[in-house]
Amino acid sequence: MLENLKIGILGGGQLGAMLLRYAIDFGLNVSVMDKDASAPCSRHTSSFHIGDPMNFNDVVRFGKDLDIVTIEKEAVNTSALKELRDMGVKVYPSPETLEIIQNKFVQKQFLMEHNIPVAMGWLVMDKAELATYTGKLPGILKKCSNGYDGKGVLMLKTAEDLSKAFDEPCVLEQVVDIDQEISVIVSRNEGGIIECYDPVLMMFDKERMLLDFQICPAGLDEETAIRVCSIAKKVAEVIDLTGIMAVEMFVANNGKIYVNELAPRPHNSGHHTIEAAKTSQFEQQIRVILGLPMGSAQILTPSVMMNILEPAAHRKHAIMEALKTILCTNDIHLHWYGKAGGTEGRKMGHITITDKKREEAISKSIMIKHLLKESHA
Repeated sequence: MLENLKIGILGGGQLGAMLLRYAIDFGLNVSVMDKDASAPCSRHTSSFHIGDPMNFNDVVRFGKDLDIVTIEKEAVNTSALKELRDMGVKVYPSPETLEIIQNKFVQKQFLMEHNIPVAMGWLVMDKAELATYTGKLPGILKKCSNGYDGKGVLMLKTAEDLSKAFDEPCVLEQVVDIDQEISVIVSRNEGGIIECYDPVLMMFDKERMLLDFQICPAGLDEETAIRVCSIAKKVAEVIDLTGIMAVEMFVANNGKIYVNELAPRPHNSGHHTIEAAKTSQFEQQIRVILGLPMGSAQILTPSVMMNILEPAAHRKHAIMEALKTILCTNDIHLHWYGKAGGTEGRKMGHITITDKKREEAISKSIMIKHLLKESHA
């Protein structure tokens, strides 16, 4: 029975906390490991373990008595996951899938080998080698590993920008003339069955390189929507996904589609599925790792999802007052992550706006964005 299964989540952030919410619906016994004792998951499970998901011994110690281990972040020790699998623990997604994802250059090479379109990119080992690539500028510099939420990404316009560059292995990526940035959440079970959510349109904070808000449906023409979903399904197949994955893509002004990055876990761009889809991405992840039938990915209502960022310390009272005003509006759904105070600009929560009409949801989002901006001023 489900209540007898022992499930483990590597990573204790907000994604893990939202997975726990749906694990409760299935009556599951869930343990979580994170190196931060005050991580959001710490308050939601009685089995919270302090440990580093990148440390071999910590991961093996955490997982050896569990039935299933899954993730809410890619920065995990894959050698330890292989050891656990050899011990009979089920691991989703597979360590091999994670190893492809963890290094952005390896990821790009893998996609190219499987004829999946990506922007051209060059591996540079450090700042000294990067200086030999000035003829490729302007370009986007991405750390090969450990980049997330806009961290580890830089726009390099001219050689003068090289002083700001990361001095570690990176991918220098050609700039794509982007018309739209799209994300598709796709799920695949061990039997190879795939469910694909409708594409969402992503709008980014250009300074922080961080998702600001997203709109679903994305407003793509039918042909483009079919193409991006087909690409997402192909990626799930060739990478042998078991679980949930976000496939982020660029739609260029010339109509070409490029895969940007992959995340084989629940993702910020799938938060709207909690209120707007028949099955949330988090429930879908739980269903897949338990070997249960997947739920429908059908979208029930148009939505806009907006991230809430940590304000400056002296503005925290103002943002709480803004949230009180925002919650007076119908069909506004607040998710506050309960993080301990931290760096200004860090994601602290999100708001999902649902409405029968896409235009009305967008209109509400503009009002909310203004209120949040005023609270940060």
